[in-house]
Amino acid sequence: MAPDGALDRRKAVRLLLAERGDLLVVTGLGSPSYDVFDAGDHDGTFYLWGAMGGAAMVGLGLALAQPSRPVAVITGDGEQLMAAGALMTIAAKKPGNLTVAVLDNGHFGETGMQVSHSGLGVRLDAVARACGFPATAALATEEDLAAYRPELARLSGGPRFARIPIATGHVERALPPRDGAYLKTRFRRHLGIRVG
Repeated sequence: MAPDGALDRRKAVRLLLAERGDLLVVTGLGSPSYDVFDAGDHDGTFYLWGAMGGAAMVGLGLALAQPSRPVAVITGDGEQLMAAGALMTIAAKKPGNLTVAVLDNGHFGETGMQVSHSGLGVRLDAVARACGFPATAALATEEDLAAYRPELARLSGGPRFARIPIATGHVERALPPRDGAYLKTRFRRHLGIRVG
């Protein structure tokens, strides 16, 4: 736990992605990308750069295109708030293999730490439930994260939404590759798609 009682973001992501197996991961821009990279770079991770609001929809497309693989989107509250409508589309499409996990510090971390709507009381897990997600959770402890981890591997019962309250403290950047062509090619090869 971080000093304010919320989870340490890096530890939370490491716990969530431990033993990830076949899990495909799409990251929201900024800090969630750094957190996932810090947990261990992986060919099955697609880091988004400069695409704020796009992570959940990229995850939806991937989940629909790869129904035999579990897909997780790991993003922040600011990005998910920017793309609130994506939750409705995901719920309508009903991908059983998709989990959206939101690291929620109640701030827009990439634009100057302004208080976000979730910092003003909006509960994104309740929003996802209202949109039609059949499975939503708030993961407030390390034990919650460890217990939830098997959900990420499920190919049915989704889409799932997990809200993870994290601390607001500064964390050093851990920068994943930023070359878009390299990331795309690496990810496609991991999926077994011929590149060349």
